[in-house]
Amino acid sequence: MAPSLKDKALNGLGSLIKLLPTGTVFLFQFLSPVLSNSGQCHVINKYLMGALLVICGLNCSVATFTDSYKDDEGNTHYGIATFNGLWPPPNSKGVDLSKYKIRIGDLVHAILALVVFGVVAVLDPNTVGCYAPSWETTRKTLLMVLPPVVGAICSVVFAVFPSTRHGIGYPSDSS
Repeated sequence: MAPSLKDKALNGLGSLIKLLPTGTVFLFQFLSPVLSNSGQCHVINKYLMGALLVICGLNCSVATFTDSYKDDEGNTHYGIATFNGLWPPPNSKGVDLSKYKIRIGDLVHAILALVVFGVVAVLDPNTVGCYAPSWETTRKTLLMVLPPVVGAICSVVFAVFPSTRHGIGYPSDSS
């Protein structure tokens, strides 16, 4: 039986949820007001915000490369996909490393996840207040335009080309 439209939509939504950097965005939204002094940055605040932006950006990208597998005993193990396979290498002899190599789609998903985070970070009032206070009127315009455009593009790409990775927190379907 062919999957129904509802099944396709729910599968697409599941793929979208796996790829969007929700945890990272939450962490950024939580720490941004504290580290930026609510957008009234001194020199140290700019360095702290810069570190937060870099750490969150790296997390968005690296998270798209995490994957999991089940060993011969049914235990789930996690690793990071590389061009050579999964790192750290699987404990199980029955795991096919070629399934875990980085592919072009992984790079596209990593870039788009970083773009989504970038839009959130650039439009954050604390980031704007810290790095570009003169952008305040421009930020309001961008806030109305960028999220729907970037969100629509990324959502379509994520739904049409779903990731086969099962990162940390998502169950592995390998046996």
